[in-house]
Amino acid sequence: MRTLKIVVCLKDVPDPEGPKSAFDVREGEKRVVPIGIPPVINPYDENALELSLRLKDQWGGTIVALNVSKKAKTAILKKALSVGADELVIVEDDAFEDLSSRSTAEVLAAAINKIGPYDLILTGRQAVDWENGQTGLFLAEMLGVPAVNLVRAAAIDGDGLRVERLKRFGYEVVQSRLPALLAVSSEAGDLRLPTLKAIQEARKRPVTLWRAADLHVDPVKLRVRKISSLSAPPAVSRNCCFVEGETSGDRGRNLALRLRRDGVV
Repeated sequence: MRTLKIVVCLKDVPDPEGPKSAFDVREGEKRVVPIGIPPVINPYDENALELSLRLKDQWGGTIVALNVSKKAKTAILKKALSVGADELVIVEDDAFEDLSSRSTAEVLAAAINKIGPYDLILTGRQAVDWENGQTGLFLAEMLGVPAVNLVRAAAIDGDGLRVERLKRFGYEVVQSRLPALLAVSSEAGDLRLPTLKAIQEARKRPVTLWRAADLHVDPVKLRVRKISSLSAPPAVSRNCCFVEGETSGDRGRNLALRLRRDGVV
């Protein structure tokens, strides 16, 4: 039976479940500042982590969780260790602030090459903060490995990989050689919950920390995200009206007429 070495790329983001009032859109600075809500692991990255754990459960192997950021939220990222990842590698440097998708992929590629031989790289299909959905595919191109996007399931098939890839209606099954990169979608399933004991043990486990210099990455060549403009969506005014009628049938007909008059149907 083949044992796998899987690298899962994780990003910490502001909690997308936070209320609208918790996000301060600063148009002049072209950035969004979360207020009063803690960061979380990007939900799509959690889906990727769960898929890696299922592969490990069935075929064995090791999982390395990898994060690139200016200042890592180590306590948040240790969630990966509490659910079953074997190692957490953090690449942290001031030069990594607001990197473009391509530059983020360059740093990830350097880190993965330093980690060593691997069978699979898993990323989320996109991050919920900027929703670019580019980093994983850039990374595959830089490493020279095949990539499958919108993945909902995967299994080892001999010396290769059998992947279920989402389509507009249903999914398709594709075959890939190893090593490969999978960009995982939410249909892969939610991340399992850690036990209290696992959470406590994860807090004590060491973390591998690298800087840009450790990867021989030249910060001068990195590019930051360029934003032309940033603004909050306009407020939408809503008017409420009550549809009247003597019977439920009358009210239904009156509602249909009102919807047609308003151009809804």
